[in-house]
Amino acid sequence: MDEYDIVVVGGGSGSQVATAAAEEGLEAAIVERGPLGGACITRGCIPSKALIHRADVVEEIRRAPEFGIAAEIEDVDYGEITSSIHDTVYEKAENQESSLEESENPTLYRGEGRFVDERTLEVNPSERDADSVEIRGETVVLAVGGRPMIPPIDGLEDADFLTSDDALFLDDQPDSLVIVGGGYIGAELGYFFGALGTDVTMIGRSETLVPREDDAVSEVVTDSLERYCDVYAGFEAAEVSQDGDRVVVTAAASDGDDSNDGGDAAVELEADALLLATGRRPNTDTLNLEATGVETNDQEHVVVGDTLETTCNDVWALGDIVGEQPFKHAADYETRIVTANVLDDAGREVDYGSMPHAIFTNPQVASVGRTEGELEEAGTEYESATVPFDAAPLGMILEAGDGFVKVLARPDGEILGCHIVGPQASTLIQEVVVAMESGSGTVDDVADPVHVHPALSEAVYAAFDELSSSTYSTAPDWRDVSDRDGSR
Repeated sequence: MDEYDIVVVGGGSGSQVATAAAEEGLEAAIVERGPLGGACITRGCIPSKALIHRADVVEEIRRAPEFGIAAEIEDVDYGEITSSIHDTVYEKAENQESSLEESENPTLYRGEGRFVDERTLEVNPSERDADSVEIRGETVVLAVGGRPMIPPIDGLEDADFLTSDDALFLDDQPDSLVIVGGGYIGAELGYFFGALGTDVTMIGRSETLVPREDDAVSEVVTDSLERYCDVYAGFEAAEVSQDGDRVVVTAAASDGDDSNDGGDAAVELEADALLLATGRRPNTDTLNLEATGVETNDQEHVVVGDTLETTCNDVWALGDIVGEQPFKHAADYETRIVTANVLDDAGREVDYGSMPHAIFTNPQVASVGRTEGELEEAGTEYESATVPFDAAPLGMILEAGDGFVKVLARPDGEILGCHIVGPQASTLIQEVVVAMESGSGTVDDVADPVHVHPALSEAVYAAFDELSSSTYSTAPDWRDVSDRDGSR
């Protein structure tokens, strides 16, 4: 048996705990059965955003006549798009693997790790002819990620379907597509396929898409997706059947009555392909946790304390198997926490209060902190300000008419939440995150600094300025121009 100071199960964000340990002179190992880098690199964030960038380019060309520029799209080489993205992301994964294999420490084990006891894992190798090995770690870090969830829909076992993993690298663009799931994965892929010309139908259980967002955000995303897709919000897939090369999905009203979508209690939707985007589940079932003292909750996520240590001493967990924040940047943050606690006994605790996230639809969405609905449900006293993007001159120039910045703060100015919809939202949210994390966390931390003119950050400035304690203001407001004929 090979023995190590630290064993990390998972080759994504958590692998950095092992590399940090090796730099400190400790013996470390990484166990990974799939591509290095985790889901983000080869089947998540990076390839999906590369696809969405192509959709954004198509949309820019399609909108060109609005700005007095004659342009048209002659053709989309779909296979070239997906193959070039595939080659790029897998080259990155292969480079990471080569780098680890060339290093004596940490040691890379290619295969699936399953617990034998609380510190010992049996690694079943990816290569068929290789023998399994046992390794032991004084400290074990669990970071095995998650995979697409397959919902229990009648008839699904006899039908062809795609998951978000499968949909990223199709050789051919489907002419028509039904997407089951109205969360951020379904919304992003619905935008991508719809923008490139696929006839997309989306089914979401809630009355709006991306229902976990602030209500104002969900409404804009739902309205915007209806430009690219037929949206059946307030419906859920009840049955699936295969009809030759076509798939038929029967969707029923989520609330069981006939009040949805013009009075239809149930609809039949037919397409070339079916995409399930109903969330992700943790890979905890691959670990044989029954051989340990590591507990899981009803959703099969690993139970951890504030320091990210599990219910088993010196076994830690991070990323999608924890399930608190299902984002790559959250896993990277948790990796820093675990690394400090394992290597330095720092006792650091996680704090997700200023954890941002983004949705890469058109328009983009970015949020941090609480939603207005959450504050109302908690009975928290708050003030709110919402400023449209076209209050900033660049927002007016870009004709980002459905964009806005919404700020939620306590009466004393403490920032409780911020929600941005519009171009570059995923970048614009960052100054709010920095204010919440590093400053006093008040609206003045955003409103007081000088903002570049003309830049979209002026929309953020204008929204925070409305709740600022400053006596004097120089925040821009171009709404009198943008509203003049309703189209600028």
